[in-house]
Amino acid sequence: MASSSDQVQILECYQNWMIEQQQLLQELLQVRSQKPNDEQELCCIIEKLIKHFQEYTNRRAQLAVDKASSIFSPMWCTSIENSYLWFGGCRPSLLIQLVYTLCGSQLESQLSEHLQGVRRGNLVELSADQLSRVSELRCSTIREEQRLSRRMAGLQENIADSPLTRFASNNSDVIETESHIEQVDQALDSHSKDLASVLVDSDKLRMNTLKELIGIFTPLQAVDFLIAGKKLHLCMHQWGQRRDHLHGHRKTLR
Repeated sequence: MASSSDQVQILECYQNWMIEQQQLLQELLQVRSQKPNDEQELCCIIEKLIKHFQEYTNRRAQLAVDKASSIFSPMWCTSIENSYLWFGGCRPSLLIQLVYTLCGSQLESQLSEHLQGVRRGNLVELSADQLSRVSELRCSTIREEQRLSRRMAGLQENIADSPLTRFASNNSDVIETESHIEQVDQALDSHSKDLASVLVDSDKLRMNTLKELIGIFTPLQAVDFLIAGKKLHLCMHQWGQRRDHLHGHRKTLR
């Protein structure tokens, strides 16, 4: 179980990440607005974002060694964010669903221009080959999600088969001995390591899915996609904070 100092470490990691998201969104918007035809600038900001995400997942992997459960159910996220978490983050296939949604919304808003032959180079102009590759990526990503979900289901079921069940059955109102507490902690530590492994592999899948998508898009399409993703992430957090405040939810570090 993570201590108060552990919680602070993870909280700082998350807060730094959120600050970076705000900054990166502004940089993405600036490049998109001022240099939409400069592929070098577009690629530069894309690489910067990928680098930041990789650094964040690396830091999470370090913290997850003995703090995995705190990352799986983070108290710094809002209630609505926690309800949609998939192993400590977004479901990777959500990224692909976002592509389809953006294609549809952009086509709807730009239909008249599109019919007149106006081209902007955005996601609505994904080629047949690009769409085929996105579809293939979706299938492979869902297979990996299912594999990780089965692993997690196994860990959850193991709680009933682990020494914890025996310890709980033998527990009484008598004060626990140091030996008993040590055995329980060892079992929980083992479970935490298994959780950490699932978290690391889930982050890898999120990272790989993002990289694969970026590789399918043109630089301009990638920037449009990243802007939409950042906006959704930040807005969900803001909306969640508003709703938690409205319903009187409070989260404090202990």
